[in-house]
Amino acid sequence: METNLSQNPSNASSTFASLGLSEWLVNTLKELGMKKPTPVQEHCIPRILAGEDVLGLAQTGSGKTAAFALPMLHHLAKYPYGVFALVVTPTRELAYQLAEQFRALGSGMNLRCEVVVGGMNTINQSRALMKRPHIVIATPGRIKVLIEDNPDLPAIFSNVKFVVLDEADRVLDVSFEEELKVIFECLPKTRQTLLFSATMTSDLQSLLELSANKAYFYEGYEGLKTVDSLKQQYVFMPKNAKEVYLLHILSKMQDMGIRSAMIFVSTCRTCHRLGLLLEQLEHEAASLHSLKSQSLRLSSLHQFKSGQAHLLVATDVASRGLDIPTVDLVINYDIPRYPTDYVHRVGRTARAGRGGLAISFITENDIKLIHKIEEALGKKLDKFECKENDVNADITKVFKAKRVVTMKMMDDGFEDKAKARKEQNLRNASRKRAAAEDD
Repeated sequence: METNLSQNPSNASSTFASLGLSEWLVNTLKELGMKKPTPVQEHCIPRILAGEDVLGLAQTGSGKTAAFALPMLHHLAKYPYGVFALVVTPTRELAYQLAEQFRALGSGMNLRCEVVVGGMNTINQSRALMKRPHIVIATPGRIKVLIEDNPDLPAIFSNVKFVVLDEADRVLDVSFEEELKVIFECLPKTRQTLLFSATMTSDLQSLLELSANKAYFYEGYEGLKTVDSLKQQYVFMPKNAKEVYLLHILSKMQDMGIRSAMIFVSTCRTCHRLGLLLEQLEHEAASLHSLKSQSLRLSSLHQFKSGQAHLLVATDVASRGLDIPTVDLVINYDIPRYPTDYVHRVGRTARAGRGGLAISFITENDIKLIHKIEEALGKKLDKFECKENDVNADITKVFKAKRVVTMKMMDDGFEDKAKARKEQNLRNASRKRAAAEDD
């Protein structure tokens, strides 16, 4: 296994043309304002062009998508037939963003790209796949369902040249094991396999050891690390005062020069409740969680990206890969259980050399979690200064809004949906445990 470590110096004079990409692609990149390759692109593109399998580890915001999309499009332009590539990614939002990037990078050719995710009509998706688009971008669960339900579908993947696992640490998680088994049974042995991730895990390490001398390994990854242009701060508060502190901080956004903010929470219920609360408090906020229909999820993301809503309340479905340049602030309303999730969340701001601010809400129940995060980062979070009198100025307004929201949630049936999802998850977990015991 050949390895390139992040400390290896980059060739300052390298260009996209010098990496071996087609002239039409180089011209497209100029039009998109991409002037020179990032380190992950510089090291991985030539290897992929040469036909090698690649495992690329690089920090979030480092240009990983273009690192695999560009050489794939280079080859596709020469042999534009059938389903040329399958890209598997863990979330619906990432799938749609990847499709946008493929279409932008492939604008110089007649690229046909199809997104296959949950929440959409399976019959229409099967028909779209039978038309053999060049690039299929899918979440594992939905592509498994389509393959199993339609006996004609496996054949369309029989000549795939590229398979990409984006956010590979998540895709290779045990929760997707069954789905990947079904998917890989349809794929030819002669394909190129590309894995890209911002996080090294034991699954990836095992795969790396099994693939010795068969794949090129690029490591532009120095453990759990955040960019220097990101200010990371915390506010310590009573557990029942989170909404009051949130409203106070949001009221200071304009004075702080913050255009938009992402607010991360731990559950769908909190996400729905907080979205309703901010709406009640007259803030333009969109919400994004897995209990929303796909059309509503896309609508929320569009509202936020277009500036119609300056706040996005989200669970961790939005913590990976999403690139929205106007995000200046990330708020960890709930502290994540794992340091890797913290790094992915705060990585939604301070991207591509820009500055950004991350504020974490800490209660007495979160002290151990935040210490684990600080230990993993190798740095302490700074204190975000709040004057208690200023924070409490709107406390009555917030508690009145909370009472209204409680009634709304009972009226809209959300609690029933959340309960049904929880019961379904428990049944699925029980089935997986039983299957594992049988094996």
